[in-house]
Amino acid sequence: MSNSINPVKINSNACGSWEEAVLKLRSQPNQQKLVFDAYYDDPLIDSAKRYWRSEEWLAIRDLLPESGEVLDVGAGRGIASYALAQDGFKVTALEPDDGDIVGTGVIHTLFCDAGLPITVVNGFSENLPFADASFDVVFVRAVLHHTVSLETACKEFARVLRPGGRVLALREHVISNLYDKKIFLDMHPLHQLYGGENAFLLSDYRNALEQAGLHLLQVFDPFSSPINFAPHSLQELKYAIAGRVGRFFPVLIPIIAKALSVTLFWKFLQCILMVIDNRPGRLYSFVAIK
Repeated sequence: MSNSINPVKINSNACGSWEEAVLKLRSQPNQQKLVFDAYYDDPLIDSAKRYWRSEEWLAIRDLLPESGEVLDVGAGRGIASYALAQDGFKVTALEPDDGDIVGTGVIHTLFCDAGLPITVVNGFSENLPFADASFDVVFVRAVLHHTVSLETACKEFARVLRPGGRVLALREHVISNLYDKKIFLDMHPLHQLYGGENAFLLSDYRNALEQAGLHLLQVFDPFSSPINFAPHSLQELKYAIAGRVGRFFPVLIPIIAKALSVTLFWKFLQCILMVIDNRPGRLYSFVAIK
């Protein structure tokens, strides 16, 4: 069984809660880009609208049915719940914390400000407080790698799904081996403030979903969808790659960037990157159906 670490204090300045960690992150001038990119900035209604207009959300929308009832697990600040509700879904936001910065408190505020209906429930992914076959979609953004039991959470997702329903498990941290986990945790800014971050092998995610009785439809690697390389746009990603490739010969960067705009060449490079990319904590996304 693959278990994540429990939230731990990792230094004398560690925060007592996730909300405290976010507040401390927001107070650090050198972390403002991360705060913005992670949608931790205020006013939250503007942050949620930005997410709804993002390339990430547009890519996610293509994976969803036209309508239905959605459970947003680990809803956080409610940005995905907002996007789902804006697109006409009936949304239940499940969140274990009750904070006014990250948690059910701020989700209630967001939806009051937006004038959108939503059901907000306190709870954990390993013990969902819902009847069998309650939802058409279980939406899980950056949550599975936080679970205490990956396998139990996936079984719960399958239980509350209706036949033909789907799980979207998005932006999950992947490592190549267990030695990579420490490297990933040591460089994660929020883990330094609170703890509770984690990452699994790609096979751990696949096995947990499949053993729960779900059929994997799609697995997106770090370079195959804006879901994973957001907040960068595809164009920004290509230029960043060109910069890395041409760092010793800067004059070549525009030429490489132009070459990457050719669809066939980009597809070829994606295949290479998928094989050689071994960054600890790189992002994968999964779509599975019941």
